[in-house]
Amino acid sequence: MKNIIVANWKMNPGSAKEAETLFDSVKKGAKGADIVICPPFVYLPLLKGLALGAQNCFWEEKGAYTGEISPLMLKDMGIDYVIIGHSERRKHFGETNEQINKKIRKAMSVGLKAIMCVGETKEEKEQGKKSEILTEQIEKGLEKLSKDEVKKIIIAYEPVWAIGTGDNCSVDETMSSILLIRQIISKIYNREAADGVKILYGGSVNGENSGPYMKDAGADGLLVGGASLKADEFIKIVKSAN
Repeated sequence: MKNIIVANWKMNPGSAKEAETLFDSVKKGAKGADIVICPPFVYLPLLKGLALGAQNCFWEEKGAYTGEISPLMLKDMGIDYVIIGHSERRKHFGETNEQINKKIRKAMSVGLKAIMCVGETKEEKEQGKKSEILTEQIEKGLEKLSKDEVKKIIIAYEPVWAIGTGDNCSVDETMSSILLIRQIISKIYNREAADGVKILYGGSVNGENSGPYMKDAGADGLLVGGASLKADEFIKIVKSAN
């Protein structure tokens, strides 16, 4: 089974031309893993040849929700994946676990593959609350999902203190966090469901440190932020998945 390498471009790059150039470079050079590119919404129709994902969606299919994008619209465009509950959405836009759960259920109901982000802040880690935080995020995020639905979800473990800081999580700590996430899911559902979930790592991933997260920590792939905006660096990360 191939690892999944997801590129989260966030609110970058600044022009359609740059987006197309970056995408084409990755398409030519990145082989050997399941690659998913998640650009800003406006660039999605321009990019062809690799699996695409959105960075967010709403929990209704249509209606009076100015500025929102529905999962049904994404599916109609041929989009395969959607990132839900990224820590930047939680921090800057006040997204709650309950809202994230509604987005996940709606996205999955139309056939999108949901990538649910979970992770603790630096303060929560220092206070010894990581297990408590992850348990709450996962329990509430997966609420009302069946065992079969849970097996289709992708969870991205992204410790908030590691995102964009250069302070990436150690391989040993990542491994223990992945095991913890599977234990939490096993308690909610069962061992089979827990084993079926793909778990990615994200947080200051680059071409030098990426390989051990998959080979040693047991991650099923990576969610890559800043390094995904540099074609050469992202290609190195993809190659490390082999």
